[in-house]
Formats: sequence, C-alpha cells, structure tokens
Amino acid sequence: MTLLRDMCYPTPLELALAARALADAHPALARLRRAGTSRGGRPLWLLSVQSPAAYGPEPGQAPEPGQGPGPYAAPYAAAAQRNVLVVAGAHANEPVGGPTALALARRVLDTPDLRAGCGWHFLLCADPDGAALHHTPHPHSILDYHRGFFRPPGPEQPEWAPSLLPPDRLPPETLALTALIDELRPVLQVSLHATDLGGSWVQLTRDIPGLAEPFAKSAAELRIPVETGASDAAGWPSPGPGIFVMPAPGGDAAGVFHPEDTRLSTWYHAHAYDGTTAIVEVPMWASDLVDDPAPHPDPRRALRALARRLTEDAEQVARVLAGARTELPYGDPVSGPLLRAVDWTLALIPRIAAEWSGGSAPTEATAAYIGSIDAFARRLALRAAAMLLRVLRAAGHPAAGSLDRLVTLWCEAFAARFQARWVPVATQVEHQTRTVLATYERLLAVSP
Repeated sequence: MTLLRDMCYPTPLELALAARALADAHPALARLRRAGTSRGGRPLWLLSVQSPAAYGPEPGQAPEPGQGPGPYAAPYAAAAQRNVLVVAGAHANEPVGGPTALALARRVLDTPDLRAGCGWHFLLCADPDGAALHHTPHPHSILDYHRGFFRPPGPEQPEWAPSLLPPDRLPPETLALTALIDELRPVLQVSLHATDLGGSWVQLTRDIPGLAEPFAKSAAELRIPVETGASDAAGWPSPGPGIFVMPAPGGDAAGVFHPEDTRLSTWYHAHAYDGTTAIVEVPMWASDLVDDPAPHPDPRRALRALARRLTEDAEQVARVLAGARTELPYGDPVSGPLLRAVDWTLALIPRIAAEWSGGSAPTEATAAYIGSIDAFARRLALRAAAMLLRVLRAAGHPAAGSLDRLVTLWCEAFAARFQARWVPVATQVEHQTRTVLATYERLLAVSP
C-alpha cells in the first residue's frame, strides 16, 4: 500500500477512492455507500464487507467519491448476523484510523472466517470537515505536526457532541453515526484514535476478558509502549496493562477531569443493542516514559507543579489572543473553527488546573500516570497556541512571529522531555488492526 510505505496519512477523498476500488474489485463482498453528509456538505462514506447473502436486494447506486450527492444506498444488514462497526476519523488530528479501516477491510476480505456470520462496516471518516482543516499528511516532527494542527471544540466532535449538546442541536455527523448504530446494532463498535506522543491503550465500555495479553504482545513486537496510566482513563478500573473500563451509565465518572461525559457519548449508544465499544489508541511518536510502573515519590506535588505550568502557559496564549481578538476573522470559514477551538481549549484549562491542584489529587500514582498527565498538560496549551498561530499567520498579524517562537520552543521541549521517536504509519496501522481483531475474537469467546 503506497500511502503507508511513504508514511503518509491519506485524506478522506483518498480513503474513499481506495474503498471504491476495493468495492469494485470484490462486488459480491464489499460495497460503498454514503451514510450521511457533514455540516459542510462532505460525504460520510461507509464501506461494508460481508457475505453476499447479508446484503439482500441490490442497494441504490452510491455516487462516486468526489462527485455529487447522488442517491443513498438502502440500508443493508442481515438481522440474523453479527455486525461490527469501525469508526475512523472522529478526531481531525488523529488520522491513522482511516488507513487502519482500509487495512481491516482487506484483512476481512482475505479471511473468510472473519466474515462467517458477521458483517464488517467501516465509517472511513466521521468528521471530514475537521479533517479538511488539519493539514499534516506526513509530519516530519512534532513541530511540523502542530504547524497544521486542528481539533474542533467538544460540541463539534461527532462522538462527544451528545455529552455536551441537547438532542435537537446535535451535528449531522453525530446523527449519521447514531443512525448507523441503530441500523447495524453492532455487537462491537470500535473507534480508532491516536495520540500525538505517548503510548497505546484501549478503553472499553464493558470489560472483555483476555484482551490484555494479545494487546501487550502486539505492542511489544512493534516496539510501541503501553500507556499504563493514561490520563484519559484516570480512576477507571484496569483489568490489564493499558486496558481501561469506562464508568457504567448511571455510575460515578470518578477521576475524569474532562468536561465531556463518556457515558453520554456515542460510544454507549451501542449498549441499547447489547453491544460493546472499544476505543483503540496508538501513538504517532512513542515515549517509554508513559510505560513506567514505578511509584511516583510525590504525585500531589507533581500535579500542583504541572497545574502551575499549565496555567502559566495558557496565560501566555490568552494574552496574545486578547491583544489580537478584535482584528481576528471569527466569521471566516477556516479561521472561525480554529478560533472557536482556541477559545474552547483555553476555557477548559482553569478547571483542569484546579482539579490537579485540589484535594482530589491522588496520594499514590505511578510514574507512568504522572508522565501521561505531563504530556496532556503540554499539549493543551500547545494546541491552542498552534491553532491561534495559523490564524495570525493567515491574517498577517504582527504577533505571529513571537507566537511562532513560543510554539517552536514548546514543541522542541515536548519532544526532548519524552524522548520522542516516530512510529511509522504502517506500524501504527498494524497495531490497531491486530488490536481490533483481538478484541473481536475475545468478545466472541465471551459471548459467542
């Protein structure tokens, strides 16, 4: 696969064209259809691979990728079979999911046992509008990655929107995703995610016994560290290294300091049909510091120090934004989303810093957990600065120069602190693919 050998992340259009080629090459097994439309009018493509009998009547002809809207294909998912829904591209800055979805589709096409009684469905990019604003198909460094960085604010993210917005304000990407879940009733939903720097981990809406072993084996073979203290999963049960079980609906979201509530996300929508969701994270740059199980000598003091640094970093970005705000094009179709994301990120930071400084900070924690928090703190202010820098540069604002120097300094310090090493795209894809297949196999072993 040329795109992976060249270590590039394919665009949504390239993913759709590759999926069309697969469907054309395997017309009895694979079909591509448009499952919805983004706010910006971009298609949400669904590639399905399953036995011919599962499709039923021939669906309507889907438009060619890159062409007009065309007719929608009719839903097709045999009620008597299992279904797996794989979601890629839910976060614009995490582009590995798309090539992983294609790799999985090829694996299913080549492996009849995976198709036995099961349909596999791949949403190639859940947020094509966001992907159009994140411009780093082949990042050479963490600095290069942040030069084209974009991540929408929480209410504009397809999976998180239900936890932040009332039902009548959900974006069309979220509605398309939940409609797919309602149609397919997946026994397993997998959301493919990535972290800029760190290790790999898996979050589950229900425990899947036995997953930790194949997950760890894959990570070790591919030299990817396992993030044993992931900040995203703070306070959650961990049945094995790098495996975390999310809070149950109606339970306590202990330890989570994000404004989004995982229990209200689209990840739990599959529970209406007795399904389970797995979120598979893989790093772009690896750091062995997030895989250190040794006890940290003073986690509360460390978290207070990280809170102070995060607050100071955010204040630097906020001062630049305040000085330029009246001159910035909030209504521009490119700068507007970037600025909304900057405002959203800066608004999060006081709450997070207060959580780390307060009495709820743990008295015991591993070095891996503090390392994960350190990385999270660095990326928050850095992302806000990087997105603001893109706007300032486009506007020719004089503050761009000083902010550029700050972004460069922070990126270099981030890479140096964590001894970052690049994980080739093909390696990222292989680890996610192995983990998804292991998750499915272990789930069937528990609930055949």
